[in-house]
Amino acid sequence: MPLDRRGFLGRTAATGAGVALAGAVAAPAGAREEDRSGGGAAKRYSFTVMGTTDLHGTVFNWDYFTDAEYDDRDGNDIGLAKISTLVARIRQERGRGNTLLIDAGDTIQGTQLSYYYAKVDPITGENGPVHPMAQAMNAIGYDAAALGNHEFNYGIPVLRKFEEQCDFPLLGANALDAVTGRPAFPPYWTGRLRTPRGRDVKVAVLGLTNPGIAVWDKAHVQGRMTFPGLEEQAAFWVPRLRSMGADVVIVSAHSGTSGTSSYGDRLPHVENAAALVAERVPGIDAVLVGHAHAEIPERRVVNAETGREVVLSEPLKWGQRLSVFDFGLVWERGRWVVESVSARVLDSAEVEEDPAITRLLGDEHAKVVAYVNQVVGTSVEAMSSAEAPYRDTPVVDLINFVQAETVREALAGTEHAGLPVLSQAACFSRSAVIPAGEVTIRDVAGLYPFENTLEARLITGAQLREYLEFSARYYARVPAGAPVDPAGLTNAGGIPDYNYDVVSGVSYDVDISREPGSRIVGPVIGGREVADDDRFVLAVNNYRANGGGNFPHIASAPQVWANSEEIRNTIIAWVQRAGEVDPARFASVDWRLVREGTPVF
Repeated sequence: MPLDRRGFLGRTAATGAGVALAGAVAAPAGAREEDRSGGGAAKRYSFTVMGTTDLHGTVFNWDYFTDAEYDDRDGNDIGLAKISTLVARIRQERGRGNTLLIDAGDTIQGTQLSYYYAKVDPITGENGPVHPMAQAMNAIGYDAAALGNHEFNYGIPVLRKFEEQCDFPLLGANALDAVTGRPAFPPYWTGRLRTPRGRDVKVAVLGLTNPGIAVWDKAHVQGRMTFPGLEEQAAFWVPRLRSMGADVVIVSAHSGTSGTSSYGDRLPHVENAAALVAERVPGIDAVLVGHAHAEIPERRVVNAETGREVVLSEPLKWGQRLSVFDFGLVWERGRWVVESVSARVLDSAEVEEDPAITRLLGDEHAKVVAYVNQVVGTSVEAMSSAEAPYRDTPVVDLINFVQAETVREALAGTEHAGLPVLSQAACFSRSAVIPAGEVTIRDVAGLYPFENTLEARLITGAQLREYLEFSARYYARVPAGAPVDPAGLTNAGGIPDYNYDVVSGVSYDVDISREPGSRIVGPVIGGREVADDDRFVLAVNNYRANGGGNFPHIASAPQVWANSEEIRNTIIAWVQRAGEVDPARFASVDWRLVREGTPVF
């Protein structure tokens, strides 16, 4: 078999339990023979596994929403072009044949670049383009990637086309066909690293995705795929990989380490289960962690059964970091044994972009820049989301106004047309700005960076109050008279901005001097306090409606309308029709933070 462009003799990704271990055979390099302490020579071999996760469609160090080079307060850079430079450096240091490169999912959603090739010029079209993420990852030379939950956002056809375009397998041991119960994607990838002496080192990478897909992308996967827990699937596959001769077993898991779930008890499976897998499933040497957008250079978890340490690492999102696992093996009793594992992360900001990657996708980048800079209207004044996490701002009011108007129009003439329409939104980006003057697609898209769609659900006054109380956990408790620092006021308990919902159509106060659970004063509508048995229609995004964030009542509330159009596009279309964005049309102070009745701001 002829060598491919990376020097491998071939590889396989298994699609069932009966597939024999086979895969990539690296060119000779890198083994060493050393003296053990206490005398006698021992054959040793070292190799390196590099990992990325949560790339979310980032190739360039570019922010399509600001139309400028990416920048944040921590000085991070982003993108696969930067990752490519780091990968090349490690390969040069270790020897190409002594390295592997894997990913832990969430690849094809998140930037306007990835959106463009899913929706504007879709890869699924007749003679459609090759997805930029596939092009970049193929060129860099990935060996395998686990599926992330956001891989399913655009539907199964887009995902399957992306899979077809990749030169590496997309792994999902716990993504099963709903009818047959068999893996819908390869559960694992296996490869051989050739050593100068002794048997080749056999490496297996088990891919695990997030059970929350069944909730968050229910519309795309219901009846087609099921997503059992990471732990149970790892317990099934790891022993089989060992029995098939794997010397090293690595798990690439699109799952955080906290052991918690954002969807509560709607599923029996833990969302952030990576550490639990390491602790409870014997036979794993290392775990590449994803999903949580956290930076974990190295974490060691002791397996409860074997007492051995399992090394975990999670690189920061969007290609900001590259995890590097270094494995040390020793030849004992006719087999390779893992002697040591360590992990660290490399910072993309410390290197330049790989010109080979930026040249490769220069045309695609230019098309997307031109697309997002199309003018769709004008704005009477500038609006910013900088203060949106702690005060009612017009920029979030715009989202709620468009959502509520869309639902009212959809319900006209139905039995629910007479009910008050409320709307739910959050501060999805603290850097979003609608400028005075010309407004472009990127300006509006920056308000809503997620591919959520819109639904309408029926709720009662009592349920609304509980919903608002749950949301208000987002604030730290600050007693009356104590100084209020906006920087420390929000995100209590690690709650992200996108899980703090504000609701328009009613007026209410959030008393941050009170304990969570008793903070909402009101709500009031039409000059009277909402009664428990009042009925409302709530315009809500599909993520929340399907249980994302585990808000009470909403996932079980009756659905009276839904569509498949992204909320972002609905807002863009509204701006195009209106021609002018004027806060006087939609801005109102529906909620405020107070302490004992006194406004905080």
